[in-house]
Amino acid sequence: MAINLEGHLAPYAARSTLSRGRHFAEPAPGTRSEFQRDRDRIIHSTAFRRLEYKTQVFVNHEGDLFRTRLTHSIEVAQIARSLARNLQLNEDLVEAISLAHDLGHTPFGHAGQDALNACMKDYGGFEHNLQSLRVVDTLEQRYGAFDGLNLMFETREGVLKHCSLPNAQQLGAIGQRFIDRKQPSLEAQIANLADEIAYNNHDIDDGLRSGLLTTDQLDSVDLYARHRREVEALFPNINGRRAINETVRRMINALVVDLIQTSQANIAAASLGSIDDVRNAPPLIAFSAAMKLEAQALKRFLRENLYQHYLVNRMTSKAKRIVTDLFTIFMSGPQLLPPDYQVSSGSVMEQARKVADYIAGMTDRYAMREYRRLFAVDEI
Repeated sequence: MAINLEGHLAPYAARSTLSRGRHFAEPAPGTRSEFQRDRDRIIHSTAFRRLEYKTQVFVNHEGDLFRTRLTHSIEVAQIARSLARNLQLNEDLVEAISLAHDLGHTPFGHAGQDALNACMKDYGGFEHNLQSLRVVDTLEQRYGAFDGLNLMFETREGVLKHCSLPNAQQLGAIGQRFIDRKQPSLEAQIANLADEIAYNNHDIDDGLRSGLLTTDQLDSVDLYARHRREVEALFPNINGRRAINETVRRMINALVVDLIQTSQANIAAASLGSIDDVRNAPPLIAFSAAMKLEAQALKRFLRENLYQHYLVNRMTSKAKRIVTDLFTIFMSGPQLLPPDYQVSSGSVMEQARKVADYIAGMTDRYAMREYRRLFAVDEI
């Protein structure tokens, strides 16, 4: 007998029993929901393991305590599950989306993505959301019956956070909402904002740990300064890492509570009866107007003071050169690629996409190792 694992959910939550299903039909799992199965497949995938050595902000070799794409994804999943539970939404689905959302990210973070997109300008471009979908739909090879992970429609929908109209028109059902201007599930909306909460607040932590940010600088950010003052009032002698951790923890909590309360009000006002009502409504998972302004101010601060710091820019410059040079040499000499990435048809478009797949799948350290092997005369 199948166990009802979703009976506690709100009527407008995503349910695996009412899902649009998988591309390839499979027998139902007996002891877990379909979205739990998706979560498990993602965790066991090769692409998920590689996230351990992919940059969030700081390249892996710059320090052992900085966040990577893997630890970031786990933190996103934790925040998303908390949000989903409070809103009576599907925790297993938000966890699956959160853990999969960066599977297609290049080495070296956004610098690597920007470089690979520039290289692919004449071959359809490159975008990590689309690449994450490509990973779970095609590139993972773990099952005898199909390519990819054969995930549920709602999981794949949540992975594809953004998509241009030309790309959406090529994706069939999974891209249709971008054409029709409809919304994804509330679970997908939660995962998107949980991602934002995680990286904004944890980039503060990593920025301070690296010495590229100072607490004096952060006092210009209202969201930080308010909670910093609260911490100092409660713990007069607190300092160092303990003070930073306590402040960031309270910032995350404030954002999460605001998001829950505002989203609850939005959902109640929308009078939702089903997930179809969610798709036809405007975005409902949202911050209050005041909190949104504070979160935007924090993002601006991080962009101007951390992401564009000259030391980060130095690594960004190196990263772009590594990705660009690897793409160039592989396109000019496909025989340098592993056999699985060499195209026999002679199609330049197909070969370019294979090169992009190969580079996007690299970890930071593997990309640097490949670069040395191909361009350093003393390496083999």
